[in-house]
Amino acid sequence: MSRVAEEIEEQEESLFEAPPMAEQERMIEAVLFAVTEPITLRELTERMPHGCDAAEAMVHLRKRYEGRGVQVCKIGDGYAMRTAADLGFLMQKETVEVRKLSRAAIETLAIIAYHQPVTRAEIEEIRGVSVSRGTVDQLLEMEWIRFGRRKMTPGRPVTFVVTQGFLDHFGLENARDLPGLKELRSAGLLENRPPPGTMPLVGEGEIEEESQEGQSELFED
Repeated sequence: MSRVAEEIEEQEESLFEAPPMAEQERMIEAVLFAVTEPITLRELTERMPHGCDAAEAMVHLRKRYEGRGVQVCKIGDGYAMRTAADLGFLMQKETVEVRKLSRAAIETLAIIAYHQPVTRAEIEEIRGVSVSRGTVDQLLEMEWIRFGRRKMTPGRPVTFVVTQGFLDHFGLENARDLPGLKELRSAGLLENRPPPGTMPLVGEGEIEEESQEGQSELFED
């Protein structure tokens, strides 16, 4: 093979060589800095040059950001850059978004988060009262819940699950990271109610009325 042919072959092979890992990290860093929503490894792979290993580059990048003011967080199936949790107080004035929910909405959201995928009938059975369409619509509009798969039961009822936006808002990687009942009660976010059947159930209309007088700030950021 001639010298010219060898050089051409080397150039062709170089076109398919993946960039160095440090360069792959820089690529992922640039994308995470620019995107507004968490991005998956698959989406990163599609953007990066042929032969790149987005998963390995992400591991290195996350280690590099450990202990920094900005960290690379896993949110659901995606990744995003977020302010370190212990520095969140510095961002309060810039990022606080007041989202007041009625007691009915809070209870409905909590049931969906802890029991997903769950149907409307199952939510009503757990709460002990009917769930108004307005409550569900509010949570859907906030994009904290979405429709899940239909259950393989008579009527094929639709289910509800929490969204990636919900996880992102509360700094959770997945629903398994939700606090337990003990933590919720100690934080004052859950009332110590008597066991079911020991007191009359409050109708949803009454719940909504109570919440209008002093709406719960459980889900204020």
